[in-house]
This record gives sequence, C-alpha cells and structure tokens, in this order.
Amino acid sequence: MAREKKQRRPKDPEGRMSLGEHLTELRDRILWCAVTVVLMTIAGWFVFDWVFAYLQAPFEAAVDEGLNATINYGGIGNPLGTRLQMSAYIGLVLSSPMILFQVWRFVTPGLHRNERRYVIGFFGSAIPLFLIGCVAGYWMINRAVPLLLEFTPNSKYVSNVIDYPGYLNLLSRGVLAFGIAFVAPVFLVLFNAMGILSGRAMLKAWRWVTLVCFVFTAVMVPTPDPFTMIGMTIPMVALYFAAVGISIRHDKRRERALDVDIDDESASVIDDEVEAIDAPESVDEVDRR
Repeated sequence: MAREKKQRRPKDPEGRMSLGEHLTELRDRILWCAVTVVLMTIAGWFVFDWVFAYLQAPFEAAVDEGLNATINYGGIGNPLGTRLQMSAYIGLVLSSPMILFQVWRFVTPGLHRNERRYVIGFFGSAIPLFLIGCVAGYWMINRAVPLLLEFTPNSKYVSNVIDYPGYLNLLSRGVLAFGIAFVAPVFLVLFNAMGILSGRAMLKAWRWVTLVCFVFTAVMVPTPDPFTMIGMTIPMVALYFAAVGISIRHDKRRERALDVDIDDESASVIDDEVEAIDAPESVDEVDRR
C-alpha cells in the first residue's frame, strides 16, 4: 500500500500556534537570517577595497592638515583577519533589511488584522532608520578621528601609529550601536501594538530614557566635543517621543473600540429583554391561566 501523505494542520485564522510550531517558525526565521548574512559577507569580501579606501579618508584628511598619522596592522596575519572582520560587518549591515523582515514575519501572526496594518508602516521605517543610524555613527567617527589626532605633539620625533584593527572595532561599534539606537523606537511601537507596553508607561519613563540616551552617546562618542554629543542625542530622544505619541494615539483608538463593543453588547441585552416583554403570550400560556 502506498504510504499516505501527511496532511498539514490547517492554519489558524487568528495566528495561534502550538509551542512546537513556534519553535519551528523561529528556526526557519533564524535560518533565513543566517543564510543572508553569509551571502552578504561574501559580497563584502569583494567590496573590501572600496570600503577600505572610504574608511581611511579621515586619516588622509588629517595628514593633509599636517598631522603625522600612520595606519599599522601590527602583525602578519592581521591584514587577513581585518579583511574577514570587515566583510562580516558589511554583511551584517547589508543583511539588516532581511533580519528586520524576518522579525516582522515572526511577530505578525500574534497581531490582529487592524494592528498589522497599523504597525507595518513603522516596520517599513525601521530599515531606513537603521541605515540613517549607521550613517550617523560613521559621521561621528569620521569627525572624531581628525579631532583626536590634533592632540598628538607637533614634533618630528613623534608619530601617531594607529592600530587599524582597533580602529575598525571602534568604527563598527559606533556604526552598529547608533543603527540599533535609531531603530529601537520602532520596537517600542511594536510592543505597544502587541499590548505589552502602553504609551502612558513609556511617557512616565521619559526622564530615565533621556538620561540613558545622553550616557549612551557620551560612551560611544570618543570626542570631548559637547556639541557632537548633544547633536547625536537629540535625534534619539526625538524618535523616542515620536514612538510615545504614536503609542498613546493607538491606545486611545483601542479604548474607543472597546467602548463601542461594550455598548453594542449592552444594547443587545436590553433589546432582548424588551422583545421578551413585548412578545405576545402563546395560546398554551393563556390556557394555563
């Protein structure tokens, strides 16, 4: 006898899944992200020379200003390790759209249809916000390099030999950190749409969030310039308040929808009682009297 084909379990219209189905879904999403990162890392290997020329621009500007600065790898195997490391960073940045898309697909089944329409626009903004944050992080490092090199003593016997792997770690940390910081408000909106976090709760924590943003920028910005720190903090605080405003507006819409549902249910109960009172008596009831 031919082996019967295993029938798939019909998909729940409300997106409910068992624990095993959730784990399978999570595994598939992680696999998609991993494959994308590997492919983009391979692509990053081939664009390494162009990226390297772009990243050493701050040092060229410092040398043009008369500063004595030299890039040093510090070992025979470091050029290969640096190229692999930079390729991985490039692959991670290029894979960010796919990673955000897979996160969206994983959490979408837990949302109602109207919440999906409401949140999809904000997830669509997550990709450009992440890229803007990466550009802001690079701009910050690009501005910091010449400024920090100016503290090198102006002497023909002194040369600032810069460890390039260390510079690459600083650059990648700044770029990815600001990219994640700029996209964090999108996840706040997502948590609000899922009913995990209310807009009023986010608003109550605005002082702590502002303090955390300033501390984060102070740690990540390696320059003593306060204007750069304030200029990098203001966009993050503004995005946070935008997320708070959107969440509060969504909470009000949800409350109005619940009030309408409650009023409809109350009206239906009253109508049923009125119909029962106004209904004519049956012939059996008249005979029993």
